[in-house]
Amino acid sequence: MNPLPVHFSKLTKENYSNWSIKMKTLLRSQGVWDAVEKGVEAPGDEAALTTTSTSKEAWDLLQNSFKGTDKVIRIRLQTLRREFESLKMKESESISEYISRVLVTVNQLKRHGEKIEDVRVIEKILRSLDARFHYIVVAIEESKDLDSMSIDQLMGLLQAHEERIKRNEEPPSQLLQTKLYLGEKTEESKNFGQGSRG
Repeated sequence: MNPLPVHFSKLTKENYSNWSIKMKTLLRSQGVWDAVEKGVEAPGDEAALTTTSTSKEAWDLLQNSFKGTDKVIRIRLQTLRREFESLKMKESESISEYISRVLVTVNQLKRHGEKIEDVRVIEKILRSLDARFHYIVVAIEESKDLDSMSIDQLMGLLQAHEERIKRNEEPPSQLLQTKLYLGEKTEESKNFGQGSRG
């Protein structure tokens, strides 16, 4: 049986999951996965062997080295969860930079077995944006169904708001205060005009 032309990237701790899936698929297609999974004694004088004596031991060693034991995975997950919760947008960051940074952590969580839905990520992003975005955050939370929103849709809304901020010379908080002030002035003027006519 000719071996399949499968290309493997260099094995690292970061790509172990994808690498192991490809390797299992290749070994199954060659009919040798049972030997790895259940174990078959390697031929030769075992006392003289300096490496593991069975394919199963070799696979387990590889898995523990690169994937890590359950305890190590749990510790890594706790670290990633803390990292996710403490993420905050920096003043110098753009929306795309910040969301990319959030998604890197989310993808690491998922690779370690964490089930994390888009709505949780969206809520996290909205909670942790820079003060420039508070106005749009309130508008999104009041007018949109976060459960049905995708992260791409959220990014589009936030980037549109970011572009509006860049086009205005005034800082967004000052611009908002100006609009509120103008709105209040207009109401006062209307009331004043009605009073003077009476």
